[in-house]
Amino acid sequence: MRIALAEAQAAAAAGEAPIGAVVADPATGEVIARAHNAPIGLHDPTAHAEILAMREAARIRGNYRLTGLALYVTLEPCPMCAGAISHARIGRVVYGADDPKGGGVAHGAKVFDHPTCHWKPAVEGGLMAEESATLLRDFFRARRGRSAGGAPSV
Repeated sequence: MRIALAEAQAAAAAGEAPIGAVVADPATGEVIARAHNAPIGLHDPTAHAEILAMREAARIRGNYRLTGLALYVTLEPCPMCAGAISHARIGRVVYGADDPKGGGVAHGAKVFDHPTCHWKPAVEGGLMAEESATLLRDFFRARRGRSAGGAPSV
């Protein structure tokens, strides 16, 4: 999760929402892929940290099925990412902060709880939740401060 937090900090430095993700092999501890949010920079609404990390892991593994791998992400995945996680057959999802407004795992759509869900990974929330939430809060507080102060918002 520390690597995912470092990715989230890189996203913030690039002006993106500070969310980071890592795909790892729990059997070996190997980090296969890491990414951060980049929808602004990539001009791609699907360029969430989870999607980018899973794309890279699938490319490296030569298979879109990531069975047995773990995804670590600093914020509860949204419904789009939860759907992709299910299709990728990720074995375990560990996330930091809850997302009551936009989450799709423990909140909102609860994608993995639907009877039509293809694959349900093991899910654990709350790992380094305070660090993840603080990074998000500080990022958006700073953005609101710039907008309110007359400086252009990004």
